[in-house]
Amino acid sequence: MRTRVTDMLGIELPIFAFSHCRDVVAEVSRAGGMGVLGALYFTPEELEMELKWIDDHVDGRPYGVDVVMPASYAGSDLGVDSPEDLVGRLQGMIPQGHREFVDGLLASHGVPPLSADADAGKVLLGWTDATARPQVEVALRHPIALLANALGPPPADVVEQAHAKGVKVAALASTPRHAIKQVEVGVDIVVAQGTEAGGHTGEISTMVLIPQVVDAVDVPVLAAGGIGDGRQMAAGLALGAEGVWTGSIWLAVEEADTSEVVKQRILAATSRDTVRSRSWTGKPARLLKNEWTDAWESQESPGTLPMPLQFMLISEALRRIGRSDATELATFPAGQIIGTMNQVRSTRDVVFGMIEQYVEAMERLGRITNE
Repeated sequence: MRTRVTDMLGIELPIFAFSHCRDVVAEVSRAGGMGVLGALYFTPEELEMELKWIDDHVDGRPYGVDVVMPASYAGSDLGVDSPEDLVGRLQGMIPQGHREFVDGLLASHGVPPLSADADAGKVLLGWTDATARPQVEVALRHPIALLANALGPPPADVVEQAHAKGVKVAALASTPRHAIKQVEVGVDIVVAQGTEAGGHTGEISTMVLIPQVVDAVDVPVLAAGGIGDGRQMAAGLALGAEGVWTGSIWLAVEEADTSEVVKQRILAATSRDTVRSRSWTGKPARLLKNEWTDAWESQESPGTLPMPLQFMLISEALRRIGRSDATELATFPAGQIIGTMNQVRSTRDVVFGMIEQYVEAMERLGRITNE
């Protein structure tokens, strides 16, 4: 398969796989696609180790790194460069009433506190300029082929740094207007992500969004949002995209490091079991629907806080839930494609299964055209 993105990045298949799991990233790249490691949850030191491992296990195939550098977030005007100082300033911006609501929610479900010897955990992820730039610096020290930004246009100087290293830049867009802004700062690839996607999304559906973005920009477009099937891949390319960006489909593969509790919930879920909610990050993100997401929409809820304050508020709660039996509160970013995910498969099986389905779809269309 050849499109502008396969030629641009030196890959065999126009399948991009976003994952926080290095094993999945390496497997997809070895299979001919492009694995893209989500850097959000890693410190610079952890990211260095993850990328070194991928370098050693990707067999020289191209891979990418995804960072989150939002155009706007709480605290962006504080002028604080040190992540440590920023944490302290941001913690002071969290209202006590919100802390009490979270404590009450956990207490009502019998979630115990963390043990005294539990690790400190992370309260501020790579959602700010101060925390994301060190991740970019680490990524560009490695032989990555692609740097992707997940929220808003990446800073122009970051695009320039990547291009100076020969690294292409991609960015996610949920409206044609967003796509145009991405191109204006110099991105090479626009990922048109529909509302069906897991994680941060807009409101426009994938089928509607892709042709709008294709018409709005002159760079290659990847179709994203609820995609994990070769028939959807064929549809995306028919709409003008030159590849597909996938994410949730990798949560339940053999190599994924998804917790067993969440994996089983994903396998049992239908496409109606997800909801767009601000309860995880403060920005709309599609999550598994459960009593956690319901609580934040209830009359008792004080409302969510803007990014990154919301995650700072709930970070310890998420760790407590993960170490307890309160599975009714365990949520996770996941897209509507989970309705078709009902068995654990290997990463390579998913990649090659998508190609087989794509070929079958194209042959079926060919028969229709020739009749």
